Amino acid sequence: MTEKTTPQSAAGRIVLLTVSHRVAPGLLSWQAWDTLRGADRVFCPDPHHPQLPYIREAGVAVETAAPTAEQLVDACPPGTTLVVIPATADDTDSALTDGLARLAGSGRVQMPDLELLPGSYDLPGARLLDLVQVMDRIRRVCPWTSTQTHKGLAKYGIEEAYELVEAIEDGDAAELREELGDVLLQVVFHARIAEDAEDEADVFSIDDVAATIVEKLIHRHPHVFGDETARTAEDVHALWERTKAVEKRHRTSVTDGVPLGQPALALAAKLTGRARAARLDVRLPTDDNPLGYALLALAAEAESQGVDPETALRAASRTYRDAIRAAERAARGQ
Repeated sequence: MTEKTTPQSAAGRIVLLTVSHRVAPGLLSWQAWDTLRGADRVFCPDPHHPQLPYIREAGVAVETAAPTAEQLVDACPPGTTLVVIPATADDTDSALTDGLARLAGSGRVQMPDLELLPGSYDLPGARLLDLVQVMDRIRRVCPWTSTQTHKGLAKYGIEEAYELVEAIEDGDAAELREELGDVLLQVVFHARIAEDAEDEADVFSIDDVAATIVEKLIHRHPHVFGDETARTAEDVHALWERTKAVEKRHRTSVTDGVPLGQPALALAAKLTGRARAARLDVRLPTDDNPLGYALLALAAEAESQGVDPETALRAASRTYRDAIRAAERAARGQ
């Protein structure tokens, strides 16, 4: 146990020790453990706080009490250290902090030193754990959510993807943030549905989804995680194509893996791009659907020039929409 070296003439010390519920209980910083072991008294208003068993196992006595700001100050004479672990998992007790601030600002009370000490920190992506927990509860409790299936949600995935594209094209960061969340919800929702699959072969979790994409990303970035070298974007593209070619050796056609349910222009561009990449001389058909094949030819031309025909047509359509609205305003005399 660490000895306290604070001189008795020094001011008292009140420490608010915050912890994150997204970090496993007991995993506290060295400063947190050192402060807990050196404290004269430790308070926690929540007797079921997940940290308490680990703190007590380390030999630190914890009083499950909720002292007021006045009581804390009175119990903290010079040379004394008091630690308060707020009841909420990753926040401070606003009533307590407001009370301490009020006392400190009054000028009528000799205040101990006040310190906010984060005992554990969220890592990047930690809020994803909240999403998983919220989705799990909704799946179990909500009458609508609990009956949904992969097929039943398919249309929402398409809608959310289109709304995401629109947010990107609008250039609105707040809108983009919201739509990315909606797309992420679809991923978590489908993963949660898969956990309830009756056939064991169909069962997977959000961790399985994440593990699969992590494995794929590492495998497809040997210049980052392996011994390959890529100094330019062109080098990366060539390396990417070689890696994918090895992965897809089991395919019998270059069209394998091209989803036919995607928008028609995007589908046409993908197919013509696959054929061109494979150096296949495939003439575009021109029989009883001249307009359709004319559009196919335009999509092929756009793809060969490095232009995404879907994006190009959408941009042109947005401009046309603006022109229609301008004509409407002119007709109304505005």
